[in-house]
Amino acid sequence: MLTDRFGRSIEYLRLSVTDRCDLRCTYCMPKGFKGFEEPAHWLNFDEIARLVAAFARLGTSRIRLTGGEPLLRRNLAQLAARIAGTPGIRDLSLSTNATRLARHAGELKAAGVSRINVSLDSLDRACMEQITGRDSHAQIMAGLAAGKAAGFAPIKINMVAMQGVNDDEIDDMVAFCIEQGFILRLIEAMPVGDSGRNAGFLDLREVQARLQAKFDLRPQALELGGGPARYLTTPNGDANIGFITAMSQHFCATCNRVRLSVDGTLYLCLGQEEKFEFRPLLRGGASDAELEAAICQAIELKPQQHDFREQPHKVVRFMSQTGG
Repeated sequence: MLTDRFGRSIEYLRLSVTDRCDLRCTYCMPKGFKGFEEPAHWLNFDEIARLVAAFARLGTSRIRLTGGEPLLRRNLAQLAARIAGTPGIRDLSLSTNATRLARHAGELKAAGVSRINVSLDSLDRACMEQITGRDSHAQIMAGLAAGKAAGFAPIKINMVAMQGVNDDEIDDMVAFCIEQGFILRLIEAMPVGDSGRNAGFLDLREVQARLQAKFDLRPQALELGGGPARYLTTPNGDANIGFITAMSQHFCATCNRVRLSVDGTLYLCLGQEEKFEFRPLLRGGASDAELEAAICQAIELKPQQHDFREQPHKVVRFMSQTGG
């Protein structure tokens, strides 16, 4: 098993296939941003598949396809099939804004993607347009319907809860997810880049206490994925709500993940600057053994925890550049 210097098993790789996105969510990418990575610097599918196989040989078993918006990458289902067929990979999932999911859901499910997380910060069309920079509500709802029809399970809804923006909609989102059979995950905005710092942070501890009382929520013992959410469930199991509290109650002691950006940069922590460049190795003739050694070397750089509260201005890269 791939283990860092603090004894944490690194079993989860978040793999960005593009830094482009068709939305401009206020907490993720600044309005008017054009500093995207050159396509020539993107890892191609052969390079991605080779690196994933090296991680898998070292014990990483979970892969999540991310972006930007991953469905903007052409022929993504082909890459998904290669990753799903990699020995040692037992879980392949996708994070998406769902604007393009209606046309790709079936082929992605057939390729081996089993679970999807969909970003949905509001059920109100106008509020969604305010957050995402375009009228995206209808496309997202169509994508969710297609995801259900394709058989993805579970489908998780990621809602970044923001003070004065959508905090008054949390109960409505809970009701919507219960009705649709989705798992809701409430997320605290993180100070990743200026966009994240200006997002209207909302401490979820009070929200959790209120929802716990209103819906009689109890701790969830079952595993609902390899991520950091802490889950609560209703007594009859018809609602599962996760809380991702990187700011108010960080989960660094159990962090099991690293992030690979589209250009082959491995980020060891969302809230720190430690990184390792794999593209030069992949394009410089490195052997499989050398790749595996480099991965082990990179994991040694993983810090013990982030400094979001202590140094909120430390991370200057945007969320979309990191890989979500």
